[in-house]
Amino acid sequence: MLLKSKHFLLILIFCSFCTKSPATEIENIILPDLGDSSGTLISPAQEKELGAAFFRSLHRQLKINQDGEIQQYIQSIGRELVINSDLPSNPFYFFVVMENQINAFAGPGGYIGVNSGLILLTESESELASVMAHEIAHITQRHLYRAFEAASRLSIPTAAATLAAILIGTQSPAMAQAALVAIQAGSVQFQIDFTRDNEKEADRVGMKTLANSNFNPRSMPTFFERLQQSTRYYGQNIPEFLRTHPVSVSRISDTRGRANKYPYKQVTDSQGYLLTKVKLRAITSSTPEKALSYFKARQQQGTKNQRAINQYGIALALLEMQDYSTAEEIFKKLIKSYPEQPQYAYGLATTALKAQKYSKALTLFKRALLHFSNNTPIKIEYISTLLKANKPQKAKAILDTLSYQEKNKPLYFELLAQTYADLKQDAESHRYLAEYYYAVGNTPFAILQIKLAKKAKGNNFYLQSILNDRLAFFANEESERELNK
Repeated sequence: MLLKSKHFLLILIFCSFCTKSPATEIENIILPDLGDSSGTLISPAQEKELGAAFFRSLHRQLKINQDGEIQQYIQSIGRELVINSDLPSNPFYFFVVMENQINAFAGPGGYIGVNSGLILLTESESELASVMAHEIAHITQRHLYRAFEAASRLSIPTAAATLAAILIGTQSPAMAQAALVAIQAGSVQFQIDFTRDNEKEADRVGMKTLANSNFNPRSMPTFFERLQQSTRYYGQNIPEFLRTHPVSVSRISDTRGRANKYPYKQVTDSQGYLLTKVKLRAITSSTPEKALSYFKARQQQGTKNQRAINQYGIALALLEMQDYSTAEEIFKKLIKSYPEQPQYAYGLATTALKAQKYSKALTLFKRALLHFSNNTPIKIEYISTLLKANKPQKAKAILDTLSYQEKNKPLYFELLAQTYADLKQDAESHRYLAEYYYAVGNTPFAILQIKLAKKAKGNNFYLQSILNDRLAFFANEESERELNK
């Protein structure tokens, strides 16, 4: 399917930030309709297709976080904001990019990414929420359909790959140029033009969403100021979003004036936010020893809960250093003091798993699931442990209970492929491995796996029909991409 509009917007990439306080009538903003009123630029079905293709392309170019606990947190705060946005019923998908650069971006179909470096820069959950609310506003106000002009028609795969390439430009301009040349052979030119009105509108609407979600609106100007101050340390390597979306004095002043109209309210950071930051710091540090040193230097600071969170960081660093016995003791103490915190139970069971004590890990994950029955990260790791313990039938039964959202993630297809392989059902294993490769943007490998599935034992008429349909679908997408090179 071709996207025919000459003025079709491809993607909005940038970073700007907002904050958290109770909803009031102060921000009952009536904004002019600057978006696509006709809705003819792109249909909802095309937007959904483009968004999914865009996300698949990102997997080829960037390291998208696959940690279940981090995914669960970023999705939960995103959903909280969307419910209180202008379009609460619109589909959104939030994810973390494992990059130290300070950045966040919005893409077609409601896909919003936040870099790990930005999360670590925030000093409160409201600051993180302000970034995400701003990005949500760019989508709800349809700024995506005013940011780019394309001079020719693009297929969905080519458009999605181009969006991913532009995004990489915020990480590495040289890499982006190479990707664009590879995709388009120089035939299409794109330019980023984020207007002041777009930014001001996103700040306003984002702040309203923050307030309605009980975050602190004053965090927006606070975070803007920190961004402005941080630029002096970058020299010539200022992050791309600060080049294209400068945090000006007037912008800080405008957001502060708007935020001050809301009554002041103390907002406490959630445990999810605090523990997610600790986990990101532990897994993104250059070495586990450096992470361990960071957390040990702070282990006696703050409240009892803050000290416990630092202990959690120490345990995660020790886990990376393969000091399983010491990590286990820390997790046990944390569980004793905070039995209702699922991250600590998850950590203890994961310690046994990494130590290859599968029987013990199974017991711990099963116990954790009894206590936290709706915790998807625990359930996923339990499935992984069952496979390592050679219990594919049990793993398959639990895989079947996952939600629709989980069943569309690459990890689900990977686990299902491994499960069928262990069950000696090779055709099904290759089939789902094909879905995994497609989900991470590697369509040629997906085609190869479908061909292997067609030749594998255990094939039947029903499965053969499915394989033929998927092979035709994958092959058509590849031909469209080749056609637009």
